[in-house]
Amino acid sequence: MGLKNLIIALFQLDKDWTTRIVMAMLVMGVIWGLLGVIDSLMVRLQETTWGTSALLIETSQEYYGAITLHAERDLFGFAQQVEFALFIYFTIKLLNLQPKAKWLLNISFILINISMMFMEGPIVVYPTFNDNYFSATDWYYLSPMGIPSYSQYVVSPLFFTGWLLLDAFTYLAGIWIIYHYYIAAKTLKEKLPIGLVFFLMDTLLYTIGYSGVTAADIWDVLAYAGIVRLDPIANQIAFWIFGHAIVYMAWLPAVGAMYLLIPILANKPLYSDRMGRISALLYLIFSNNVPIHHLYMVNLPVGIKILQEVLTYAVVVPSMMTFFNLWATTKGAQVNWNIITAFISASFAGAIAAGVTGIANATIAFDSIVHNSMWVVGHFHAMILLSIVPAAMAVLYFMIPMMSGRQWYSAKLAWTHFIGYIIGAVMLIIGMEMIGFYGIVRRAEIYPRFEPGLVFAENLATVGALIAELATLGWFLNLVLTLVKGRTAKLEGLGVGELINTVAMSLSWENANMSSLIKFNNNHKISRSMLKKALGIDWVLGIIGALFIIASAIPLSLGGNMYNAAPWAWIVLLTIGIVMIAYPVLRGSKSI
Repeated sequence: MGLKNLIIALFQLDKDWTTRIVMAMLVMGVIWGLLGVIDSLMVRLQETTWGTSALLIETSQEYYGAITLHAERDLFGFAQQVEFALFIYFTIKLLNLQPKAKWLLNISFILINISMMFMEGPIVVYPTFNDNYFSATDWYYLSPMGIPSYSQYVVSPLFFTGWLLLDAFTYLAGIWIIYHYYIAAKTLKEKLPIGLVFFLMDTLLYTIGYSGVTAADIWDVLAYAGIVRLDPIANQIAFWIFGHAIVYMAWLPAVGAMYLLIPILANKPLYSDRMGRISALLYLIFSNNVPIHHLYMVNLPVGIKILQEVLTYAVVVPSMMTFFNLWATTKGAQVNWNIITAFISASFAGAIAAGVTGIANATIAFDSIVHNSMWVVGHFHAMILLSIVPAAMAVLYFMIPMMSGRQWYSAKLAWTHFIGYIIGAVMLIIGMEMIGFYGIVRRAEIYPRFEPGLVFAENLATVGALIAELATLGWFLNLVLTLVKGRTAKLEGLGVGELINTVAMSLSWENANMSSLIKFNNNHKISRSMLKKALGIDWVLGIIGALFIIASAIPLSLGGNMYNAAPWAWIVLLTIGIVMIAYPVLRGSKSI
């Protein structure tokens, strides 16, 4: 009975169909995510042990297999599956719909999880354990690797079949979601909520953006069977129609979460509803039109490359509209410092920090220097770890009580998760970008050990990954305990805004008894003169902090190799700058 009750609690089998299918997708997504985290740890440990002791603790096949499996499990099995689960749940619940064609969504759920198994390859227990034969082809866009007559390293066609099943999930689940928006459009008397607008735009982005990868997958299978010939460059171009769109496919739900949560947490209406809707449409238009900027170094016509550069810059327009809109919404708001506020604020700030490096990468001249280096890996990990994941966590922290009817088991575990995750993620990203500054290419199993700054950067990234992963395991423990032992939450009859604020209050800094560690100025009113004085101090601290950050980059910009001389000095300067900018926000977190 204990095991039965655990399964019922984890999969919410005693709830309605929507909750059951969404919870199944969340559970399977988390499982694939945790497996992908283990893969990433294998990669980090291999690079760290090489730098510190010249040892390779894994075979090359295991190392390259771990890279691919980390990407596939975390980007598709986890991120995409969880995002579709969010789209499904909020579409049905917020629009008060009765789900139709349940069989279609059930099939798509099965397909994505089988696809992860096919991509992984066979699990061989005897004579040695090995589950990375397929995935050691070193990530997919290097096709024709793995295809007979084109590569000495040939894999089973099941690897490419796994990609086709992923495509099928995207289209079947996407059509299911779009169909329900069509149903709602016939009866909806008010405008679609802005958060759902982004969810709809992102679903359309998925279905349009997957056209390229689907074409590449079909081409690969036909080439594998010897039916058609393969043109590797054209195949890569087809893949990258999807390759950059996937960044925005993963990120737009975070933007939708910001539009949903920030007005509720600030207790203020969105500054401009029209601006939000226009930005959602612009994201859909521009995000599918910039695939070739990942192929600047391919021998393509220069005019096409310049056009891609301009179109990539155009994506900045809806982002600037979004950041301004949400920032203006919070101006003068009274905000309670709780775990949902913390994660959604991190997502907002992280998107700006990661997005700036994306603009740099989009510049052809800059890309010619950093192309295929670990700097690029640091950029997209910054986008994922500092914006996409925090937004997902902000949503899950109120969505789990909404689905299960239980409050989170431990507010202290929630805050430990936030603090550990953010610290670890920042360390990991800084380490990756430092590695990129040295010109180390991505997927470099070995590198020059005589560069102490480079070894330091590798170790910094590994320690950061360990901290973030331990913090995430704390969240997973809290999740299981919540579903099994969490207190019954009195959420019946509450609107979404009331529900979010109710859950947020139970996860506030004070309720977690964390105030003894760090004091926030939340308990007294601020007069107008005090506020002006405080804002003046905040501006001074912010400017000085920005100068520290700029100073930390001066040696590199002048051509010096600052990391060999004093790697800690760069970290200290950068940390001081970040702290000086962040401190005013934390000090006055109730009045933003």
